[in-house]
Amino acid sequence: MDSMLKTLRKIVQHVAVHGDFAQALRVLVTEVKQAIETDVCSIYLLSEDKTGYLLAATDGLNEEQIGAVSISLDQGLVGLVGRRAEPINLEAAAQHPNYFYLPESGEEAFNAFLGVPIIHQRRVLGVLVVQQTASRRFDESEEAFLVTLAAQLASLVAHAEAVGDNAIRPRVDGQSPQALSETCFKGVAGAPGIAFGQVVVVHPVADLDAVPERQTDNVTQELLLLDRALESVRRDIRKISEEFASSLPKEELALFDAYLHMLDENALAGDIRNRIQRGQWAQGALKQVIREHLDRFELMEDEYLRERGADVKDLGLRLLVYLQDIREKKSQFPQEMILVGDEVTPAMLTNVPPGRLRGIVSVQGSGSSHVAILARAMAIPAVMGALDLPAYEIEGETLLVDGHYGEVFRRPSQRRLAESRELIEQARVFDEELDELKELPCITQDGWRVQLWVNIGLSGDITRSLDRGAEGIGLFRTEIPFMSQDRFPTEAEQMALYREHMTAFEPRPVTMRTLDIGGDKSLSYFPITEENPFLGWRGIRVTLDHPEIFLVQVRAMIKANEGLSGDLRIMLPMISSPAELLSAKVLIDQAYAEVLEEGADVKPPQVGVMVEVPAAVYQARLLAKQADFLAVGSNDLTQYMLAVDRNNPRVAELYQDLHPAVITALREVARAAHAEETPIGICGEFAGTPAGAVLLMAMGYHVLSMNATHLPKVKWVIRNIKRSNARRMLAKVLRMGYAADVNQFMHQQLTEAGLGRVLPHHHD
Repeated sequence: MDSMLKTLRKIVQHVAVHGDFAQALRVLVTEVKQAIETDVCSIYLLSEDKTGYLLAATDGLNEEQIGAVSISLDQGLVGLVGRRAEPINLEAAAQHPNYFYLPESGEEAFNAFLGVPIIHQRRVLGVLVVQQTASRRFDESEEAFLVTLAAQLASLVAHAEAVGDNAIRPRVDGQSPQALSETCFKGVAGAPGIAFGQVVVVHPVADLDAVPERQTDNVTQELLLLDRALESVRRDIRKISEEFASSLPKEELALFDAYLHMLDENALAGDIRNRIQRGQWAQGALKQVIREHLDRFELMEDEYLRERGADVKDLGLRLLVYLQDIREKKSQFPQEMILVGDEVTPAMLTNVPPGRLRGIVSVQGSGSSHVAILARAMAIPAVMGALDLPAYEIEGETLLVDGHYGEVFRRPSQRRLAESRELIEQARVFDEELDELKELPCITQDGWRVQLWVNIGLSGDITRSLDRGAEGIGLFRTEIPFMSQDRFPTEAEQMALYREHMTAFEPRPVTMRTLDIGGDKSLSYFPITEENPFLGWRGIRVTLDHPEIFLVQVRAMIKANEGLSGDLRIMLPMISSPAELLSAKVLIDQAYAEVLEEGADVKPPQVGVMVEVPAAVYQARLLAKQADFLAVGSNDLTQYMLAVDRNNPRVAELYQDLHPAVITALREVARAAHAEETPIGICGEFAGTPAGAVLLMAMGYHVLSMNATHLPKVKWVIRNIKRSNARRMLAKVLRMGYAADVNQFMHQQLTEAGLGRVLPHHHD
């Protein structure tokens, strides 16, 4: 077994060094044939039209037939392996009823046959086959070896399929096939919208991994080099911030301030300086420090915090540029360009002349990355995590970016480009119409009133939210100011921040979620290390265990509301039992009494529960009896109910906010709240979708809280529908058993109701 494992590793390493897919397959079949000591090893891959398997590589058959021999899906032993999606191991293959002889392949009277499927994300992409003239049965270890190899080969084949590699397509008249005229790559939606333009690829200007580590005998000189590099990078960042000052809100500009803080002596700069003083040359010290920071970020569960590792890496590369005295090359920018890179960073956007950037595609990253945040603020369509896109091969090509669905089209057809131009113009006209709804109430055509509030995290969100007609704050993420410091903020610091939001939204209600750390959110100065943080010490569990933190925060919230007429609503995260709610209310009452004793003239806050774990769903009525309001956290509730991390690409497709179990849970929470006459709201991405808003309104949710970007379209949908019709839709949805059926039904219903303008067009 050990020798097989070593052989497997050797084969994988040999294949990995070949950038050419066809050559990699040739290496693989040769290595496998030698490892198993058999007569033939071949790889058959699914054809482009999905009608059969093409001979893609062989050692032992006629190599001239590669790309020419085709086996239909229902033909031969290869087809049988594909249909069954499991290995077939035969001692006398010719006697099997599915045996099919291909004389042109050079196939002899092979008896022993072992075929294993190549499967990627439930799809059979091909079959790996070994054959031998002698009559024998391949043993279990050999079968396990091929199954393991095929599993690793699957990702390589899937990538080749995505990029349209010639090796998996048939030859015509002995000629290599022409490349696909259009190829679609899947990624993650980063910023909504459709755009197309000419590709400009941004390359990293320096390679930290290539830096050797060595000792220096001149520490003073290396420290001087570091200081020069630090000052140069700080100067660049300040210049970038100044260039964006007139076009970005304050919170997006704050990202560049965060870059400067990372270069402080108590952060990266100090760590690098310490390494140099211990004898490491500047570049080696930089490499060590950046690598250690990246390792820490990669271990973080929080998607937003994990993406900050890209910022550290970007700073490290910029410092290395100056340490190596590398100068960035000037680039030629077309009038309509799509910026593409392995890992696009905010700093890379600054080199683009104003008005030319149409879209962004990053091979790495997610919708929580800084560049995705900036793209949304700049209204630039973006796709993140397009892992299969050959970024460094498409310079100058035409690319179409669909930020609604996270799709990228390489060399889009003229038909698709014409269609996209029409969609872009329609979106522009529609946005102008939506601006007229800002001051109008959100009322259905038959008189049902819905409050549209916003989820907010940074001060810069205030203006954008009010400009879109927000009627209150449904979720203020108070942990964000905690994350931006190296200690717990004081009561006065918290009060000033909370007061800013309450004053801006006066007299509208403001809902403040108490500190929600743990799980996917952590503080550098308050580390929480657990094997399963999502089921561990997080949310209300942390703050109840640390009343000194909880009381200070609640006191700051209550004081911030002094003299204002708007309601302060304190929302408790991760409540899983009524006992936790009662314990929190005791502490809130204590904080309120303390503030009154200090002479402040404040009204008592409303106290509500965030329903985001299944236990809270089943105890919703008891919680509603004791709380002033309920608010469903639909993002976490969906993840907990379906046991799916939507940021994990392996299971992201299983995250379905229209899943019947989720819809039923949302309806049950609403019914429980209505039974106790307790206000019920929801904060999460589901509320910002047209189908979600309609169903939630039909269930009787009083408040829909969402990102400000979605608010105008949701208001338009609700103002153009009757609640009675929405309730009929809900009744039918509740009888459905599949998320796909719910999605199709709601899409059809909204379209028939004349509301199709809010549904992004999906490219065929």
